[in-house]
Amino acid sequence: MLKVLLVIVGLILLTIGIVWLIDKFVPKKAKPILNILLWALIVFLGYITFMSVYGEMQFNKLREDRYKIVITKLKDIRDAQLAHRTVNKEFAGNFDDLIKFIDTAKFTITQRKDSTVIDADLTARFGGVETTRDIVIIDTLGFVPVRDSLFGADTRYKTIMNLPEGIGPAGAKFQLKAGKLDDSGISVFEAWVDKDVILHDQDKNLVNKEKEVMSVDGVRGPKLKVGSMEEAETGGNWPGNLSKH
Repeated sequence: MLKVLLVIVGLILLTIGIVWLIDKFVPKKAKPILNILLWALIVFLGYITFMSVYGEMQFNKLREDRYKIVITKLKDIRDAQLAHRTVNKEFAGNFDDLIKFIDTAKFTITQRKDSTVIDADLTARFGGVETTRDIVIIDTLGFVPVRDSLFGADTRYKTIMNLPEGIGPAGAKFQLKAGKLDDSGISVFEAWVDKDVILHDQDKNLVNKEKEVMSVDGVRGPKLKVGSMEEAETGGNWPGNLSKH
């Protein structure tokens, strides 16, 4: 964009210079027509310059607004996946299983207490001298539905796989994968949507430029995602200004 603007500004300055030269050296009879044509060119180039800057500003605002909405749903997916791992020790590999889990699973509510008991073996070993040891007692207090804990009475989890309304082409969905790291066996997952999908109706040049972003102040790479299939990571690839979490 900067190069384009510099070229346009250079052309405007060049045109103004040509107008000055015409005014100095071209016969009076030919001046009016040439001046009109050149000033029309200056106005046209000025308009292109303004629209280039304004168009990118509008794109940046729309992109940020859409990203914020998509991130809200990615955070729902992450919360549901973390709950799935808490209960089942691994992440869900598809949305059908994840939704079924939310509908049916329950968290176990426990209470942890430290206690001291007599150690019979040590007591016998020390000739009857009463010897104690510390233990941890975990009591089960009850069960809470995962659905209620994460979403309350809201049923938005039933469409957790769909992009928010008004973003992406009709029927657009998130992608989801889960598995284990080869070297450690740690359970991992990744949910994502391509920037091409989120910005499907925008200028292709600006979208392609956005897909190449590697700055820490932007969403790095060609997709908006949470989690990772390459490392034990459950965060998203978006910067802090797009989300409070």
